[in-house]
Amino acid sequence: MLGWFPGHMNKARRQISEALPEIDVVIEVLDARLPYSSANPMLAELTRHKPSLKVLSRADLADPDLTREWVADFESRADTRALAITTTNPRELKQIPGLCHHLAGHVRADRDVRVMVMGIPNVGKSTLINGLAGRKIAGTGNEPAVTKRQQKVPIGGRVALTDTPGVLWPRIEDQASAYRLAASGAIRDTAIDYTDVAIVTCAELARRYPEALRGRFKLKALPALEAVAHAEVDSDGPEIPDFLARAGFDGHAILSDIARKRGGLRAGGVVDLHRGAEVLLHELRDGKLGRLTLETPADIPAADEAAADATPKA
Repeated sequence: MLGWFPGHMNKARRQISEALPEIDVVIEVLDARLPYSSANPMLAELTRHKPSLKVLSRADLADPDLTREWVADFESRADTRALAITTTNPRELKQIPGLCHHLAGHVRADRDVRVMVMGIPNVGKSTLINGLAGRKIAGTGNEPAVTKRQQKVPIGGRVALTDTPGVLWPRIEDQASAYRLAASGAIRDTAIDYTDVAIVTCAELARRYPEALRGRFKLKALPALEAVAHAEVDSDGPEIPDFLARAGFDGHAILSDIARKRGGLRAGGVVDLHRGAEVLLHELRDGKLGRLTLETPADIPAADEAAADATPKA
């Protein structure tokens, strides 16, 4: 079970709770490639009574057809708008202040609309804030949780942002989501088994984007997973999770083929799976496999759908 919750994130949760009563609108930054998995259920619970703008970042890396599905899904919810953007594109960012005013409704003329920006680490939150402010305000980087404290940022258009540290939750119950987050880089590489994540990712990509996977790594075939859903992949490997078995592809065999083709074949014919994992995950994160989305609205577990349906409509 993947989980990660540094002490400063516990502090961030408390800071968010204390600041929320003064906030008019919440912007939650999500990764457009995994809009469900990159949405923190803890933040959803804290902000459930606030109007919300879902910003799907990295839209230039995501499958455009599935992005439209996700935008429609979010906008079917009460007091919620959704916007898919590239956070480094100033023209796209110009839409955000107007959407915040629309969601906030009537605000006194003598003050700005107060907006809190939140999201898990490494989804582009700091890049968004810097783009809106027109200058570097928040630290950015490839490591999760670069932002460590709250800060207030006026951005013009009578909108003031409150930035918050990226917050993951204590325990990620949906293991399919945990592996997708790890594949995207939202969880530190030091906190995960790189090879296990790559095996799962290979199987998921083979199911969702077989041509992209074959084409990028020049694979002749994508081996199917035989009926060994609860058996070990090999004598040293982990048990195959149920969701991976349902994908129907042998992620271990696919990763082995990638390693062989990308410098992972050692003396004596030994395959370096870690080398294959590095190649796969780095190229996925850099968008070198094309525009991919790792989940659809249909992948939302039934329990979460029921909770969303129970949200009072405006």
